[in-house]
Amino acid sequence: MTLNQIEGHNLYIGGVISLRNKAALQKANITHVVSVLRMHPDENLTEGFQHLKIEVDDVDDEDLLQYFATANAFIQAGLDAGGGVLVHCAMGKSRSAAICIAYLLHRQPKNLDPESALELVRKTRAIAEPNEDFMKQLWLYYEMGCPDDVTNDPAYLRWQSHRQIELSAACGKAPEIDVVRFEDELQPDSDGAEGGKLTEIRCRKCRRILATTPFINPHDKDSKTPSKQSTEGVDCAHIFLHPLTWMRPCLFPAQDSSQTSRSSSAADGLAGTATGDAPLSGRLTCPNPKCEANVGKFAWQGLRCSCGKWVVPAIGVARARVDVTERKVTDSSGSVSALSSTSTKNNYNSINNRLGAMGIRLPPHMRGIAHDSNDQSPRNNL
Repeated sequence: MTLNQIEGHNLYIGGVISLRNKAALQKANITHVVSVLRMHPDENLTEGFQHLKIEVDDVDDEDLLQYFATANAFIQAGLDAGGGVLVHCAMGKSRSAAICIAYLLHRQPKNLDPESALELVRKTRAIAEPNEDFMKQLWLYYEMGCPDDVTNDPAYLRWQSHRQIELSAACGKAPEIDVVRFEDELQPDSDGAEGGKLTEIRCRKCRRILATTPFINPHDKDSKTPSKQSTEGVDCAHIFLHPLTWMRPCLFPAQDSSQTSRSSSAADGLAGTATGDAPLSGRLTCPNPKCEANVGKFAWQGLRCSCGKWVVPAIGVARARVDVTERKVTDSSGSVSALSSTSTKNNYNSINNRLGAMGIRLPPHMRGIAHDSNDQSPRNNL
């Protein structure tokens, strides 16, 4: 059959040849047609229908995500008007299936995920199979909450930035600075709490806060591999972060001539090629001018974490060089109180207790984290 109805909906999927089957179109009461392909079918074939054209190719680097909201609104308008809607591409396999899945997710975000929505489409269209990158975009759309406004969503803008960074890295170049999203500049008022909890990452040497919850990049958010759940665990050697303002002198040393000493520190750690003024990879140093400890590394081209996950771009602090503390938001003003910390705190406290019994005192920065008197607001120190 040239077109197939998706179970439970007056929504049909097919290839471009389905437009020639006038009898089937009439029987299905098709009033709206979505064409998801770059080629231009004969205009006579879409005459008499409300028509939406989405000009994309079935390739891995195509941005189909940006069209999901428009397609959803068009499909819904056709169904609300009592007609049937046909979504077609060249073969009715990849692009059209992705658009149909996006619509199903938007309608039933609590009951479906991209895999279950694909299975629903396959019940009547067995060949349905969006390409790998379209499936990643569908997972991202699902994780975004299937919004009506996709292109202004921070997750979409971050994804776009990552794609441009990957393209630059594939050419052996660091990205341009205006491509990189410095997250703390874009959401400066975020308190960082999720579920009433706030994670803080501090330089182990000077206790400077380096990042809080919204600026941590979980492994399941990377741009290489889609995943329903994060595989990140305490055994990972690095904690990956989104780009932050304090990283500028390391990521783009030539952009800040007033910080020459830190620029040299970043250049010393290059592991990849540098093009122009920006290194492709290098070290991250603590932004505290009295500290400037080596706290991690970055690689625009990506790197594989010790847990086996590939992360692109890779901007991470080493667990051996930072302390991670979990805190709990206690009131609406955003004040926080200590909830728990990593095993690092327990290790330090244990060492402190043992050495204390022998009359030996640890240096100030290694004493009990739970009693740190230099606590600072995370929002004021990123």
